[in-house]
Amino acid sequence: MPTDSAPKNRFKLSTTLEARVHHHNVKTGVTTLFLGAFELRVPRVESEPGTGVAVEIDASDVSIALSRPMDVSITNRLPGTIVEVEYLDAPYARVTFDLGVCNLHSLVTWESVDRLALEPGLKAWAMIKTIAITQMNVNPESLPEPRPTLQSRTPNPETT
Repeated sequence: MPTDSAPKNRFKLSTTLEARVHHHNVKTGVTTLFLGAFELRVPRVESEPGTGVAVEIDASDVSIALSRPMDVSITNRLPGTIVEVEYLDAPYARVTFDLGVCNLHSLVTWESVDRLALEPGLKAWAMIKTIAITQMNVNPESLPEPRPTLQSRTPNPETT
């Protein structure tokens, strides 16, 4: 009889990203993290805004779309460029995205690579479900500063 402790697949590929807590949405239980060029929505992080966290994203939780994803439940939709496609043991392939400030790995099948014609240089979207992301605290000193919230931004005096 199979057990629940059996791994989903043979490969444990993940990406760890450093971020800062930007803000918490108490109503939805979601925290927004700032990563320099983009934001990620994750389940509530018990850290104050400005605190550094490391976000581990399992490559098997990253889906790929060739056009801007619309009408999907996946909140984290990140545009990028595929920089590498590595065929692993069948049926697995690792697709690496350049997101501008970092790289992100996706674990897909050989069939998906062929069907979508995934190759280096191709513009695509990495999609990550909010609930698929786990986090751990890290040193906040070397992390990017979050952008100011709309309420704290000062208007440009030249345009008023």
